[in-house]
Amino acid sequence: SYETLLDVFWDKHDPTTLNRQGNDVGTQYRSGIYYYTPEQEKAAIESRDRRQKLLNRKIVTEILPAKKFYRAEEYHQQYLAKGGRFGIKQSAEKGCTDPIRCYG
Repeated sequence: SYETLLDVFWDKHDPTTLNRQGNDVGTQYRSGIYYYTPEQEKAAIESRDRRQKLLNRKIVTEILPAKKFYRAEEYHQQYLAKGGRFGIKQSAEKGCTDPIRCYG
């Protein structure tokens, strides 16, 4: 569900750092939720507000209407299945149990 996706989103990154995820810095690393419907917007805001109550720092994730989507370059498609950053292929066969597939 969309709500499950939001829960996983909050769990998988630090929503309190502006334009940064780990060692990666820049506006392309900002935290954002982009919605298509008023229902998605409402769910995203409510989800953010629930998560904020659990944190000591302010969430800086932007919640905005989705704009035109641009498909990434071919070399980024199935990136982890192709070997990713370290050349070690990732796949479901390795036993990933995350609710969101991060390998393809």
